Amino acid sequence: MLERLVLPSWLRLSLALPLLVLNLWVLRQLLLPLAPFPALFLGAALIAFLLDLPTRWLVGRGLPRSLAVLLVVGLGMGLLVLAGLWLVPRLVQQLGELINALPSWLAEGQQWLDRLEQWATQRGLPTEIGDLSSSLLTRASQVASQVSQRLLGLLGATVGITVNTVIVLVLAIFLLLGGESIVAGLARWLPAQWRGLILSTLGRTFRGYFAGQVLLALILSGAQMVVFTLLGIPYGVLFAVLIGFTTLVPYASALTIVLVSVLLALEEPRTGLEVLAAAISVGQVVDQVIQPRLMGSIVGLQPAWLLVCLPIGARFGSLMGLGDLLGLLLAVPVASCLKTLLDELARRWELPDAAQ
Repeated sequence: MLERLVLPSWLRLSLALPLLVLNLWVLRQLLLPLAPFPALFLGAALIAFLLDLPTRWLVGRGLPRSLAVLLVVGLGMGLLVLAGLWLVPRLVQQLGELINALPSWLAEGQQWLDRLEQWATQRGLPTEIGDLSSSLLTRASQVASQVSQRLLGLLGATVGITVNTVIVLVLAIFLLLGGESIVAGLARWLPAQWRGLILSTLGRTFRGYFAGQVLLALILSGAQMVVFTLLGIPYGVLFAVLIGFTTLVPYASALTIVLVSVLLALEEPRTGLEVLAAAISVGQVVDQVIQPRLMGSIVGLQPAWLLVCLPIGARFGSLMGLGDLLGLLLAVPVASCLKTLLDELARRWELPDAAQ
């Protein structure tokens, strides 16, 4: 009888990569004709992940799971209704006002750049700012026009959005009710030696990451809404929600703060500086005080790897027909799970440590 053939690690990896690429291509061919249902299903699964946390907490306090699910879903629906009655009309109103004010703000920006060019000319400095400013402002005007047209198209597609929202919510409720049996059924197809690690890693990372990120986004949005209102910042509710919910994507909130501050500074420099200082101060309090208590070291990725996995996740989501946004949201927890599994694979294969 032939002895069991043991392949070296590098050969096993080289054979696994083509098979992985082939499987991903086949998966893409299966998902694209089904769009947008896969994206809706993943969105519903993420919502079910979030709702499962308070449900487990209530079950741990002695409530039956069906009653706990009913309370969590009822509270969630109540919060959605309150947001629809109070928050959404203000967001729509301020967004419309902002779109109408953008042309005058861009004209103010052009005047600032003209003054800067005159100042540079008087001191013999290079004066190519005019051409650059014209191209930038033209591009900004085009982007603003495209955004307004897309928003109008989005409002025109209200029926489709409503239907998709209802589908996501219904799927989320069913996944919340039968999630454990679904996970158990899918887990039977996993290798026995990997089953426990995969399930624990997915549960810990996705629940912890998304619950922490969503809670941080809500806290940050609420705190900045209060601060911007006290400071009398124009479009404060819109900007507070925008800055808060961009925290769902790592480092995106910092870019949003800068863009919002520059945009407000075109009309009034002092207002832009106030927004910059207030947003950074509130963000630092949340990052240094609240985030460590909520998130801890769930992700376990270096900042450089975070920056790498974000564009890859967006591109992968686009290729799979899931959308860039969903790819961005899933990039970090998926990368964290892959790192955990690859570390365990390297340990089992007895690969040498990089530090050695």
